Amino acid sequence: MNVLIVESNPELGRLWQRHLQRQGGDVSLVSSQDTAILALYASDYDIIVLDLVLEDGSALAVADFASYRRPKARVIFVTNTTFFSDGSIFAHSPNACAYVQSGTPPEDLAAMVEHYAAGR
Repeated sequence: MNVLIVESNPELGRLWQRHLQRQGGDVSLVSSQDTAILALYASDYDIIVLDLVLEDGSALAVADFASYRRPKARVIFVTNTTFFSDGSIFAHSPNACAYVQSGTPPEDLAAMVEHYAAGR
């Protein structure tokens, strides 16, 4: 399972990364749109865990690029806002497979990653 985490909060990103690595995942952690795009050029990913509100760049641009460059990669959007809480993220991003709050327990997020990676 090859996972890309795009998260501006380094502590939260590392927490998710450790949980996914314990499940045997090969996990890359980046913090911005630019570094995410570079990672997508360099490697194939099964799942992208993508913070909807990045400090540097646009999450939708990352998801859009992923749908072009890595069309089989699924995106789990995470957020600490109510933006797209109506589920419209699925209309904006065809590779979206889940939308969860940033406060979701890391073991639950890891289970979702494993589930969606298996279906790839």
